[in-house]
Amino acid sequence: MMKKKWLSPSNIFSAMMVVFIAAMVISPQVKGWTIQSLMKIGLFQPKIDRQPDEAAAEPLPNVYFKDGGGKTIDLASLKGKVIFINFWATWCPPCIAEMPSINDLHSKFKENEKVVFLMVDVDGNHQKSDSFMKKHQYALEVVSPASEIPPVFMQGAVPTTVILDRQGKMVYRQEGAADYSSPKIVDMIAQLAK
Repeated sequence: MMKKKWLSPSNIFSAMMVVFIAAMVISPQVKGWTIQSLMKIGLFQPKIDRQPDEAAAEPLPNVYFKDGGGKTIDLASLKGKVIFINFWATWCPPCIAEMPSINDLHSKFKENEKVVFLMVDVDGNHQKSDSFMKKHQYALEVVSPASEIPPVFMQGAVPTTVILDRQGKMVYRQEGAADYSSPKIVDMIAQLAK
């Protein structure tokens, strides 16, 4: 009778896979890291050739946000600028995964006064989301919703990213994680900001 070898390479690999899958289920950070790694090999690319829904062609409703100091930001007051809006949450693995690429995108346009980034914490917990940004050394300012978010912007899925052109029209909308350090997105925003 043959004795079974417990420490075989296939058993070790199987045990590692079980631990990895369990960690992905339990920890948003591990799941976020996994999605981030998949972004680096070319998955989760933003679809910029796709236009937003027909509803986005209509005049957009006004939306209000609050910054950390309690100041209200009226979306209509930002007309004339390209506005990158990301609806996210600290507990959301795809949000965590795309955050480094958004930070990279922001760094390319931080000196451009015609481009604004609004990182909207859908939980409205500014202190927690601001701590998240500081912990990861992201230079992204967090805002919270100060009015209802219309479905044309977000239909409940996080992350959702919207880009408005300088006339205030929606030119891009993406539900789910994407790699925003993509040259296509950089070029698109640069063209819109001209």
